[in-house]
Amino acid sequence: MHAVIRSGGKQYKVEKGDKLKVEKLDKEAGKSIKISDVLMIIDGDKVTVGTPTVKDAHVNAKIESHGRGPKIKIIKFRRRKHHRKQMGHRQAYTEIKITNIAAN
Repeated sequence: MHAVIRSGGKQYKVEKGDKLKVEKLDKEAGKSIKISDVLMIIDGDKVTVGTPTVKDAHVNAKIESHGRGPKIKIIKFRRRKHHRKQMGHRQAYTEIKITNIAAN
């Protein structure tokens, strides 16, 4: 059984046992979460598409850890003006493990 979920403005195709990195969630590591934004469920040949979400469907997941992604450098430069600005950014993420997909 597969499901397409929405978390942090992005969509992910998941199945039981998958580990994925999503945008940072405000829960502690080791806690369980319930994701209700299920956009589609694929169960063998049966496909259920939500409008926009599938009613009475949810995905249970466990928060494994929190972390930060690799550093990305941003450089702003103005030609002939002796002006340069250099910045960096590291995106925060939460690693989750899918424990169950429930559809009624």
